[in-house]
Amino acid sequence: MCEAARMRIATWNVNSVTARLPRLLAWLDSARPDVLCLQELKCTDDAFPAEQVRELGYDVASHGTGRWNGVAILSKVGLDDVVRDLPRQPAYDDAVEPRAVGATCGGVRVWSVYVPNGREPGHAHYDYKLDWLAALHDTVVADSAADPARPLAVLGDFNIAPTDDDVWDIALFAESTHVTEPERKALATLRDAGLTDVVPRPLKYDHPYTYWDYRQLAFPKNKGMRIDLVHADAAFAGAVTDAYVDREERKGKSPSDHAPVVVDVEL
Repeated sequence: MCEAARMRIATWNVNSVTARLPRLLAWLDSARPDVLCLQELKCTDDAFPAEQVRELGYDVASHGTGRWNGVAILSKVGLDDVVRDLPRQPAYDDAVEPRAVGATCGGVRVWSVYVPNGREPGHAHYDYKLDWLAALHDTVVADSAADPARPLAVLGDFNIAPTDDDVWDIALFAESTHVTEPERKALATLRDAGLTDVVPRPLKYDHPYTYWDYRQLAFPKNKGMRIDLVHADAAFAGAVTDAYVDREERKGKSPSDHAPVVVDVEL
């Protein structure tokens, strides 16, 4: 009988990889994920700190143009079949933004995604968000069909709170994005495609929020949202042994406004 392979796979919107580089390197050294999905790099591929990351044993697949987008996958367990952008990914303002990168890492198909914000219902960016999520659904279906036995997970900043319990006060979001029915319905299509929302355990308080605004003392007051998600197929979700939000990385000097989500699996 083959021994189960233990892997730690994480996702983190770092809100500028250059601004957060000391924290990123320290976190990689302490948390020791086998695979880390990053979002909101805010740097070009040439400017990505690949050498510093490689010194810690990680291969890198980055996809960024230097604006407010950008995604990456860091892996200690292989980085094969890298795909940048979703197939048939929609454009916004005639540009295909760097919001998705996929790779096979240690036999697991992983996508790091940064779903468009949507800005506000009725805005062209909101429609773009829904179109983008439809392209993500099609990508999941195609990847699953290509190799049904291969575990698959989509990790990243989805800019959607799946339920009312995933925001600190739903009444304040009545006219906002992130909680509208069309967004949640688009997210639900991923579950219809065979994916499960891997909900992390909270390390403090009752809800595992992943994002807290920088303003109005949102973090110490725990006025947060769970919008950084891990959606996984049955092979991956059934192998999860632990999942948690590392709130410690939202503390201290110059943090991102998001905390890492960490998932341990035995495949």
